[in-house]
Amino acid sequence: MGPSDRNDPQSRAQAVFTASEQRDKSVRAEIEKERAATDAKTARLKALRLAKEAEDAAFEAANPKPKPAPKAAKKAVKKKTVKA
Repeated sequence: MGPSDRNDPQSRAQAVFTASEQRDKSVRAEIEKERAATDAKTARLKALRLAKEAEDAAFEAANPKPKPAPKAAKKAVKKKTVKA
């Protein structure tokens, strides 16, 4: 049993561990990239929504809707009773 036999399993384990760490880093980077894309899309959609709401509010202020006329009260209809 020489020193190379002792280091061989350790070096293989270290290589597996290093590969695992690299995969973890790439997965974390991909998740962060997707999160940034989602945040950017959300911010863009929020800006569009706020701009539309401001445009709608300006339109409503410039063109107010006329208030509907109050409806006339309906007259109560009496039912005729039929005598048998």
